[in-house]
Amino acid sequence: MKLTVLSAPRVRGRFPRLAAGLVCLAASATAQTPASQYSPADQISRDNVAGLRVAWTYRTGEPTTAAPGGGKDAAFEATPVYADGLLYIGTPWGKAIALDPETGEERWSFDAKINPKGSYGDFANRGVTFWADPNAAAAGAPSAGPCGRRIFLASIDSRLFALDAATGAPCTGFGDGGRIDLTLGLRRGPEYVGEYEQTSPPAVIGDLVIVGSAIADNSRADSPSGEVRAFDARTGALRWTWDPLAGSPQAGGANAWSLIRVDAERGLVFIPTGSPSPDYFGGLRPGDNRYANSMVALQASTGEMAWHFQTVHHDLWDYDVASPPTLFSIRRGGREIPAVAVGSKTGHLFLLNRETGEPLFTVEERAVPPSDAPGEAASATQPVPEKPAPLVPQAFTAAEAWGPAESDRQSCRDQMKGLRSEGTFTPPSVQGSVIVPGNVGGMHWGGTAYDPKSGSLIVPVNRIAAVVRLVPSEQFEAHRKENQSWETTRQRGAAFAMSRQFLRSPSGLPCNPPPFGTLTSIDAATGQLRWEVPLGTLPLPGAQPEWGSINLGGPVVTAGGLVFIGASFDPAIRAFDVSTGQELWRGELPASARSTPMTFVGPGGKQYVVIAAGGHTPAFGKLDNAVVAFALP
Repeated sequence: MKLTVLSAPRVRGRFPRLAAGLVCLAASATAQTPASQYSPADQISRDNVAGLRVAWTYRTGEPTTAAPGGGKDAAFEATPVYADGLLYIGTPWGKAIALDPETGEERWSFDAKINPKGSYGDFANRGVTFWADPNAAAAGAPSAGPCGRRIFLASIDSRLFALDAATGAPCTGFGDGGRIDLTLGLRRGPEYVGEYEQTSPPAVIGDLVIVGSAIADNSRADSPSGEVRAFDARTGALRWTWDPLAGSPQAGGANAWSLIRVDAERGLVFIPTGSPSPDYFGGLRPGDNRYANSMVALQASTGEMAWHFQTVHHDLWDYDVASPPTLFSIRRGGREIPAVAVGSKTGHLFLLNRETGEPLFTVEERAVPPSDAPGEAASATQPVPEKPAPLVPQAFTAAEAWGPAESDRQSCRDQMKGLRSEGTFTPPSVQGSVIVPGNVGGMHWGGTAYDPKSGSLIVPVNRIAAVVRLVPSEQFEAHRKENQSWETTRQRGAAFAMSRQFLRSPSGLPCNPPPFGTLTSIDAATGQLRWEVPLGTLPLPGAQPEWGSINLGGPVVTAGGLVFIGASFDPAIRAFDVSTGQELWRGELPASARSTPMTFVGPGGKQYVVIAAGGHTPAFGKLDNAVVAFALP
């Protein structure tokens, strides 16, 4: 691991001058806390949530298709930010927009004018970040002057913008006229536009703005490097950089594409890292690849490592730490322990001491199957927590093949003939391996919400099995032509290309038994399961509610005893009772919501629940660019 510190004043310990307004949301008694996805707002409760109605709908007007350069369709995944009486959103096409929180009327819009020729592999935006300059606030001016309160926007083509929160005008004293090109200064940069992206909002702590990156990590062995960088929030000057794979020159990635969280009181930044490149063959990156697939805590002032915990050794499955860290506290032995929940695509939820990284429950190194791919040396063991128990099944065999008709079940059994299927850590193979859960998880980028009243962690998960094949590099073109329904990438520089697909029957349903997606409650203090319910309904003929839905997006918990979540493939947002998991309300959306909702109390004293409804995939419903707000009449 390489650390470079540039012009960073040495600050030990905590950040005592931090105000609550320095996090992503403005300070107020009803502000939603990003680090725990919890809101103390309680106007909407179990007793009245059934009365929620649409208050307003806003559309960005942007295309829902891919950029002209190719890649995936636009994914509108933003969680709005409420600050200074405005609601702020970011869009995949590079816009930051401020809305009136009570009417949805547009107040200002900034267009980054992204590079239209990018081949964007994950054409997404998960929002913007609000920052209040403590120096400007200390001056006493209500407006804090131009750019005393800022919106940071990270565009998909990897530029970081600082905008005046009141007007949307660029803060010209930041970087080059208000922006920084994040593709510059890397240990190894991208080869084309779209190979190195920004999909998640930056984190802010003190006078620093911190960014990770999203990297196409299964296209070539030496993909772009995954540095995490901190910039001066006022000037844009680079303060420090942390490279998770500086000692592995053949590999790239291990980047932080999910949401970075901060603990302002302790001066810590929590970095969820992904897999090293290439995803599915590690012959060129021997060893554990120590800081990949990890939760890494850095000292905010310097970027020095405080501790790290690896969830998967020598990843061969694309098992990123996709889930943002969740910060909370538990009581044990008469004292309060600051904790962090770390969710993995494997379906394992690790609960760690936030100050030391030590597990709060026993983590066992369990023996796992060896690889039979020439040149590969899979890790002999993998970490598995004693508690909580895995939130998704850890194995799937042909005998368990599921489907609404016998023809579906037989098709699934036929697809699995000859495949390796030895549990979650079955290594990819030339003959093909069943990977369970598949590459969407398990736990995913929507993350976990914590309810301080009940001590519950609320976790959405997927339960979808996949097949991965290693294709000898010389057979790549022939395999791709013959298997056009598979996702196939060359993994240039490695001995094997990668080809994968989800295990599905002719009906289009997964081959593994339902539910395919669930919402789960875990007692954070004991690690025990409290409840588990199917989440959503697949928008397919004959689909049953008990089957659940594949889901992408997170929950928010409120002091009103509610869990709000969209995430599922059907166009709806739901409210569940945080104590029982009972569904209490469903709100119709113009498209499904691949996003995390938020709630706030507006200037007029009314509580709103807001969600971005952009859709998931045209195969399961239309795409859209809507923001929908709900409130009581």
